[in-house]
Amino acid sequence: MKRYLHYFILLSTLLFVTTGCEVVRWKTEHDQSSLEKEGFHKHQMALREGGQLTYWEGGQGQPLLLLHGFGGTAAATWKAEMIQLSKKYRVIAPDLLWFGESYSDNSAQLATQTNAIWQLVDKLKLKKIDVAGISYGGFITYDMMLTPERINKAVIIASPGPLFNDQDLNDLVKRAGIQSPEELFVPNNGDGVKRLYDNVFIDKKIIPDFIANQIYLNYFSQWKSQRTQLIKTLPNDRDRIQQYDPKKLPQALLIWGENDQIFPLNSGIKLSQYIQAPIVVLPKTAHGITNEQPTITADLIDNFLSVQ
Repeated sequence: MKRYLHYFILLSTLLFVTTGCEVVRWKTEHDQSSLEKEGFHKHQMALREGGQLTYWEGGQGQPLLLLHGFGGTAAATWKAEMIQLSKKYRVIAPDLLWFGESYSDNSAQLATQTNAIWQLVDKLKLKKIDVAGISYGGFITYDMMLTPERINKAVIIASPGPLFNDQDLNDLVKRAGIQSPEELFVPNNGDGVKRLYDNVFIDKKIIPDFIANQIYLNYFSQWKSQRTQLIKTLPNDRDRIQQYDPKKLPQALLIWGENDQIFPLNSGIKLSQYIQAPIVVLPKTAHGITNEQPTITADLIDNFLSVQ
């Protein structure tokens, strides 16, 4: 009897683990299949320094670059917006370095990310481009804005640019109940994934342990040292980009969630005043704006870019 009970428990465990794998795999394959059905194609570009940048491209019209945030991929973050915006724009959405299938042999820092995106823009022979970035992608967007002759318009979503300080980081750590920012953004297990999601989305996600663990293995277990370094070096990048005169930046729009717990709304208001850009505040929305409010996000981007 004990032997059969042991086999039953083992079989049940394998079934749950397999189901978790299948759920996560299905979500990834479904996102990619949805994009392909809408005419998107996935490409890979070799980087000059070694490594590769994976990116999606689809649609026709004015080129629009979409940059995802920390822990995500282009498809997981932007799928709905990519499909909606591709009806009017040539949408280009890369996996950032050390996320998805992208990586670089250079050091893990913001400048390396920005340089890789410029390599992509050059490969596509685009003289100027519109760009929208959320969270960490917003930092890259701001860094790209320091080359204003190559940016038409920029949309920064839930990202404070150069205005976050050490106290802001301390407050974030306290809100999340952790010891350091990288502990939040670079999870070590399924529980860490749950904690990250609880801080990113306005509604608590009920995620079974076996699925949370598979999300960790599929999305967060790779490139941990590089991702940790990206977080640790961000204050140095902040000091660098803060030296640029905000009056010389291209035209921008800010989008913020009213209930953002990563970068609270006050951070967005300060950045709005600093770069003299309008800010749109979405009620009952937290940090994960592109996933929580995809239609509104796409509409706001389109409306801003369409105004001459």
